[in-house]
Amino acid sequence: MRVVFMGTPEFSVPVLDALVAAGHEICAVYSQPPRPAGRGKKDRPSPVQARAEDLGLPVRHPVSLKDAGAQAAFSALDADVAVVVAYGLILPQVVLDAPAHGCLNIHASLLPRWRGAAPIHRAIMAGDIETGVCIMQMEAGLDTGPVLLHEAVGIGAEETTGALHDRLSALGANLIVRALAQIDTLTAQPQPDVGVTYAAKIDKAEARVDWTRPAAEVDRLIRGLSPFPGAWCDVGGERIKLLGSRIADGQGAAGQVLGGFVVACGAGAVEVTRVQRAGKKPMNTSDALRGLVLPERLT
Repeated sequence: MRVVFMGTPEFSVPVLDALVAAGHEICAVYSQPPRPAGRGKKDRPSPVQARAEDLGLPVRHPVSLKDAGAQAAFSALDADVAVVVAYGLILPQVVLDAPAHGCLNIHASLLPRWRGAAPIHRAIMAGDIETGVCIMQMEAGLDTGPVLLHEAVGIGAEETTGALHDRLSALGANLIVRALAQIDTLTAQPQPDVGVTYAAKIDKAEARVDWTRPAAEVDRLIRGLSPFPGAWCDVGGERIKLLGSRIADGQGAAGQVLGGFVVACGAGAVEVTRVQRAGKKPMNTSDALRGLVLPERLT
């Protein structure tokens, strides 16, 4: 098929690779414009743009698709379908209608649960035991379109957003190839009206750990915000990112360090298994504690 691919972050890259490997003609790749990054704040292309250029594919990065010129350029591609995964721009109706088979979105949740910007983070933070990927026919509403294909996966007891992200990215790549192969025979199923939840964008203000919360909530926060933006706590005036955790035995006053990096919570305790100190790489807690002295109680 003649495909327009629209994506930006690392999550989208395996999907682009899968479409190319399946023999589809990628007539254009749309991605967010390069952004300043790194210590030098030099413009850096998105992961999708970088991969597309490696593959020799034409890349476009309009600031908006709302003006007539950008819409005409999109329509002129005469695509069979557009595949959209974590692109980052709103697609007006004229764009949604331009490809012969419309625009298909790869969404990392079991819709209608966790529509919106941060479905992987929110699923872990909420304590969901499963999530998945949906291939959705896009409409003007926020992730409201009918679903062509879906597949569920369990969420591991110690799984982080980073690990789940990689699994769902691979699953999405597999599902979209299957969907395009069956595009003429699949029936899009409307989403049910019950069970709708919204995955709001992660606010960095959520990231500080509140040890007065129950251990289950603290554990889910740490795993759900790992690796980005990273839950954190203050240790002797230093902000320490907490990147891995599990429920532990023990009890005490909220914030009390019970040994190693096991910390008492409002109910129960959490063992922090992976951390990152300022200016250093992530490391296992056993290594970090060789140079990091924890106080008797964390606040």
